[in-house]
Formats: sequence, structure tokens, C-alpha cells
Amino acid sequence: MNRTRIQGSLLTSGTQRVLRGVCNRTRSPLEGSILVAPSLEAGMYDAIVAARAVVCSSGGLTGHMQSICRGRGIPVLRVDKSDLAELVGEVTLDLDTQSIIVEHGAKAWRPSPEDLGSACAVIADLQDIRTINSSGPDAKRVDSFFIREEFLCLAARLRPLDALASGPAAVTVYARTVADRLCTFVEALLPGQRLILRLLDLRSDHAAEVTELATVAVEANPELGLHGARWLRGSAPYRDALHAVLGCLSERLGDDADRVRLSAPFLTDDEEYVQLREHLELPDGVPLSAFIETPAAVHATSAICAAGASELFLGVKDLVQFYLAADRSNHLVADTYRTRHPAVMDALRQVVESARIAGTPVRVFSLGLDLSYYLEHLPTPDGYMMCTAELQQILLRARP
Repeated sequence: MNRTRIQGSLLTSGTQRVLRGVCNRTRSPLEGSILVAPSLEAGMYDAIVAARAVVCSSGGLTGHMQSICRGRGIPVLRVDKSDLAELVGEVTLDLDTQSIIVEHGAKAWRPSPEDLGSACAVIADLQDIRTINSSGPDAKRVDSFFIREEFLCLAARLRPLDALASGPAAVTVYARTVADRLCTFVEALLPGQRLILRLLDLRSDHAAEVTELATVAVEANPELGLHGARWLRGSAPYRDALHAVLGCLSERLGDDADRVRLSAPFLTDDEEYVQLREHLELPDGVPLSAFIETPAAVHATSAICAAGASELFLGVKDLVQFYLAADRSNHLVADTYRTRHPAVMDALRQVVESARIAGTPVRVFSLGLDLSYYLEHLPTPDGYMMCTAELQQILLRARP
């Protein structure tokens, strides 16, 4: 195998001295990629902040977007314009030598839609569903779309805590608004597809930004505070709102209301799962899946399945930060946040194996950069979850 070293000039540095990633030559965000572009523009903000590093052919030390990268610990390397065309596939950035290593010869294995199993797209809005479903014939391999309830609220300019604290009339408005958006999403689905609603999970720091009337607790560590299932099982107004949402869906969608499924967020064990289901007073026929994103939930996987979880969704990004004690949003510990760390891989393996023994469907979230590695080193789950932009690339890659 031959290697080419492309010399560049480092505009901003980072905590990791050597980085390896897949080149992203689009303007769309691909988390964990190496963004390659002639120049950095404000319209590329989302793609820039999702990247592990950026390679460009113009710009200086004081550019606005370079300053954003510097503040976030995202390395930026400037190379000659003629060298940009060489940057395809996986490359290695060596910040100490201010260079990029490109390997030639054997082609790296690129996952196909078939490798994804029953794929699940993690979405932020309605456009994400349309994007996936317009990606050609392999779009039918995507059998579900995963949406967070707080995203629906923000898109509808709802203030969840204010609405839930303002009495029955406000709760009804909240429920109808959420149901309206869910119905619109269901209408965009292809036959056989479904929508997974991750129940409201609003950390106190995020809640404080969108709350005007309700009291929001001040927590020193909101990530480990009162949110997810912990908060849900203590809120009677939310229970009432959820019942109203389900009622609206049944009234408007009829049998298609079953295409909307519920998922419990931020669980620790089976006891919490049971308590949440009982508090929400869900009818026996309404399935409730579990989002596995804490070490405690990993070790309680078998018990959560036995408690009745309809399926499992494995949230790798949160799981990594809890296992490795590394805040995924803190660039100062970026070299510690490792999605392939042995402890993380053991956790993923344990969840998949436990779920398969229990006969409970399980889907594993993966960054595009990790997918080949997970496919090679994990037992086969029922499917993989990916963000829209990365999943779309795999679907489009299969086009003739």
C-alpha cells in the first residue's frame, strides 16, 4: 500500500495530535468526519462544528470560522488548492508535522445499506424524513425514524414546562400541538415505516433557556440531574398530556396511530422502567421501548427486557461519556472521549447479546466513522441508528 503525505499549514490546533477520519466533501454535517472545503463560510457552520477536523485551501489565522474552530478545539489545516482533490476516503492528520497522510491501494470496506439491518434514522425535523425517503430504492430499508419530543416542542415554539405547569387548558394545547406535528410526520412515512417518539427529556440547563413561567431547578451537573425517566415519573401533567396526545393520534390517524411508538429516555434499571410505565398509566396494548444510555441500564438490560420493553435503542454518544467520564461537548477531553474504547465495546456487546437472548429487538447508534468497526467487532443487532446526513450517504452510495 502506497502513502502520500500532503504538507499543509496549521491554522488552529486541538488536543489530539493525530486524527483519523472519513473525508466529507459535502456541505452537510457528518459527525466525526474530516471536512474538506476550498474555504470556510458561515453557511457551513453545521458541517464545521460536526467535524473532527477541517482541511481547506484558503483563509488565515483570524478568519471568523477559524475562530469558531479554535474555540471548539477543532483543528484546521490549510493545504494547496491542487491537493484537495487527493483527499478522499479515510485520511490521517498529523498535527505535529502539519500534514495529511493519504493511503493508496487497497480500498477500505464501505458499509452498504444491507449491513445496516432494519435501519433507524435519528431526525430533528420533518425534512429529515423527506430527505431519507427520497434517497432511492434503499430508503425502504429504513423502517423507523427516531425523534425527541423536545425537538417537536421547539419547532412549534412550545415551552414545555410552562405549558405543563399552566393548568388543564394549557396541557390540552400542548398535547394537540405535539399530536399535530406527529400526524404530519406520519403522513410523510413510506409503507412499513414507523416513528419512535423519545418522551420529553429536558435537562434543567436546557429548560432554563426555553422557560419563562415555570420554576426550573438550578443544578450543578444537569447531565446527571432530574431529567428523562426521573422527571417523567414525577409529573402528573405530563401523564395527562401524553394521554391526550395518544387520544388525538387515535382520532386522527385511526389504525395508523400504531405507527407512532414511545421510548423511555435516560433509564437506570428495570425498576425505573416499571415505575415509569405505571405512572404514565399506559394501556397494555401500548408498547414502550427503552433507551439504553447509562452504565446502570447496560447492566440491567436483561431485566429491562423482562420488564416488558418492546425494543431497545442503544445511545452510544451518552454512554461513552458516562463510561469514560469525558464530557462529549468538552474539546479539552476530546482525546478521552473514544467511541471504540474497550469498555464501551464491552458495554455495547453486552446489551446486544442480552437483548438477543431475551428476544427483544435492539438497535445500536453509530457515527459514520465507527460503523465499519462496529459491524466487524459487535454481534449483529437488529439494526443500526444513524443521523440523517450520514445514513443518506450510505443509501445514495448504493445507487447504480
